[in-house]
Amino acid sequence: MKFSVSKETLVKQLQMAVGVVERRQTLPILANVLIRLNEGELTLTGTDLEVEIISRTASEMGSEISGALTVPARKLLDICRSLPDGVDIKFSTNDKGRVVITSGRSRFTLTTLPAEEFPNVEDGAESVEFSLPAKSLKHLIDSTSFAMAHQDVRYYLNGMLWEVSGSKLNGVATDGHRLAISSIELPGDAVSSPVQVILPRKGVVELSRLLVDEGDIKISLGEAHLRVRGSDFHFTSKLVDGAYPDYDRVLPKGGTLVIRGDRDGLRQAFSRAAILSNEKYRGVRLLLSENLLNIVANNPEQEEAQEEVVVSYTGVELEVGFNVNYILDVLNTLGGEEAVFILSDANSSALIQDPADEAGSSYVIMPMRL
Repeated sequence: MKFSVSKETLVKQLQMAVGVVERRQTLPILANVLIRLNEGELTLTGTDLEVEIISRTASEMGSEISGALTVPARKLLDICRSLPDGVDIKFSTNDKGRVVITSGRSRFTLTTLPAEEFPNVEDGAESVEFSLPAKSLKHLIDSTSFAMAHQDVRYYLNGMLWEVSGSKLNGVATDGHRLAISSIELPGDAVSSPVQVILPRKGVVELSRLLVDEGDIKISLGEAHLRVRGSDFHFTSKLVDGAYPDYDRVLPKGGTLVIRGDRDGLRQAFSRAAILSNEKYRGVRLLLSENLLNIVANNPEQEEAQEEVVVSYTGVELEVGFNVNYILDVLNTLGGEEAVFILSDANSSALIQDPADEAGSSYVIMPMRL
């Protein structure tokens, strides 16, 4: 195997593939990245048996000898990063089966493992395929992924629901205390009947990291896997086998108490109040009166923070408690200038929306007893 490639190209490829490689592996080969050169196309593959990322580019110069091998992923990335900018990196194998990396006066020799032993995420039949702009999918993921559960015993919450219904793709995430939902309009009717899949947390995080280009991507859904093809990468993830909760039942309906306020002003006020909230429960009280929102936070040290924010509100006086971190997560995610809170009563969930959001993102936060 022999080829040459620029540092910038190789580092970009490695960063795509290495993100999925776990630092602690039960199988030694899973700490490696698979490098394959075939007919001038250079591919790098990383996997943890659940998620697989393949980055693709063309080898740029020099005599080439096709082949495949695996090398330690993070060592290779550290070596490439440490080299000066603008240099070319040459790869070759020696008679001991090791890979020799040279650039200028630098020379490195790394151990390898056979490419034949490198696992791949199993393929399966794909029942749904559609295309959409990469930036639209990234917006959907970034608008909802913060609400995913983390290491919850209800394993199906440790991921994101993708629901394809007609010409719409819905992304839903919840940890049981809050819920986030966003939608994308698809070109034409993608499916005749609704299809739901659950993408695991790691797959969501890695896919969002890959979606940096402006072009279109192609998405394929199967019974046990999801595949996303971009111009320079192929992403494959196994799906979570489980039934997601009926999120539509959680969405509050018929709320009559509407609070409108400046998003940034609210975000700053909640951030200041959060400083003196209980470090464990993070609760704050919201006291509503005509066109005024009082935010009150207390902690076990008998310290207190109070913030007054002018809002648009004409309903009854109300007091309700929420987790301040959940509110801040939503306010940091909204992109518009205004935030709208909709409530039914002091014991109801809050529905938070951005009137300017074309994706129609909605966020639900359960109340707290304080």
